[in-house]
Amino acid sequence: MMPRKGYVTGPTGQIHYRTLGNGIPLILSHQSPSSSNMFQGVYSLLAEAGIMAIGVDTPGFGMSDVPNRRPSVADYATMFIPIMEKFGLDKANFLGHHTGACNVCEFSVQYPQRVAKLILNGPPLFSSEERAQRIDKPRALPIESDGSHLKTLWDRRCAATPGYSDLDAMQKGVMQTLWAGETAWYGHKAAYEYDMIPSFQSIVVPTLILTNTGDDLYDISRQAHAIRPDMDYTELDDGTHDIIDEQPEDWTDVVVAYLKH
Repeated sequence: MMPRKGYVTGPTGQIHYRTLGNGIPLILSHQSPSSSNMFQGVYSLLAEAGIMAIGVDTPGFGMSDVPNRRPSVADYATMFIPIMEKFGLDKANFLGHHTGACNVCEFSVQYPQRVAKLILNGPPLFSSEERAQRIDKPRALPIESDGSHLKTLWDRRCAATPGYSDLDAMQKGVMQTLWAGETAWYGHKAAYEYDMIPSFQSIVVPTLILTNTGDDLYDISRQAHAIRPDMDYTELDDGTHDIIDEQPEDWTDVVVAYLKH
């Protein structure tokens, strides 16, 4: 089964989505720089389990329009309202991975009445010091006539993904960065500017913190659970931030069990 694709009009222009399945609605928000394609390996698994999965391309990524100014996480959160209207949803479940976790966290704080359950997959709950260290990381690479920028981009992602085991996921990640182009850094910049801790502390909807022991945000996810021990918590073994490609069945089982509990 392959997802259907479509567009809705939002505050930042056309927003692209992929959807598959019927039943419990789950809106998926990807990490940066990526797109709703990062969930390609689990759309059919979710659909078979009775989930209506809706992956959304964050503005400026995938096939969504690039905003006319650099967005904040609060801006990104506005994309979910037109998606919900498109599908006639008064309430839905939300899952966000890394930067996507910021987006759905902010949405749940702004519109708690629209969120049934929330899944934060590797929430980037950075301290102000950690955010300051990351906020001015290199932006878009200049295009080199010998193509060496492509190797540089590959090396960067390898360095950020120690222990990776899925070569296709690595290539897909690099391709998504290239597709986003000169504004590929917008997502990370928004995430590092976003002080997630106050929003995270004020979440009132049922929430699962999901992580895996090989994720680069694993320790932060554990800290998040220490801050909110009332939230549910699940961790998978090993993997990287490409856990959805590396362990699609195990990841899906956790998500479905939580939504159906």
